[in-house]
Amino acid sequence: MGDYYGAWRAMEELYNEGRIRAIGVCNFYPHVLADFCETVEVIPAVDQVELHPFFQQENALELMKEYDVLPQAWAPFAEGKHGIFSDPTLTEIGAKYGKSAAQVVLRWNVQRGVVVIPKSVHRERMELNIDIWNFTLSDEDMAAIAKMDIGHSEIVDHFDPNFVRALHGRLK
Repeated sequence: MGDYYGAWRAMEELYNEGRIRAIGVCNFYPHVLADFCETVEVIPAVDQVELHPFFQQENALELMKEYDVLPQAWAPFAEGKHGIFSDPTLTEIGAKYGKSAAQVVLRWNVQRGVVVIPKSVHRERMELNIDIWNFTLSDEDMAAIAKMDIGHSEIVDHFDPNFVRALHGRLK
């Protein structure tokens, strides 16, 4: 929101001077990302977006791949919504591998080519979050998780004018 093109041009200068190694964007839905990539000199290295089993954004992932933009998931655990940590589908899949629902969710996103940023302040959970590299979800498991998508965010609505005003500090 706001003058992101102006901010991007300033970052492009730093990138071209070698003062920074990578620049990225956040919450660019497909139509915005396509316009942006067709307009700027330096294609974003990453687009950090909400990605979890309940909001999978397959069309966004396809477009990011087309432009060689790495998807990065914020809120990969859906901020705990939908009982994600005890969801029957996710816990059943996890039981097959000796993993938790949370580990299944992280592995699912990683297998889709998504970098994940799981939030935790607990050391034991951090250790579990990193322990996702010794198993691979089957195609059947991936398909079961695909059915969980509700097709929209329940965390934030970037299309709501009041949300946009709030970002600009002008909530009505």
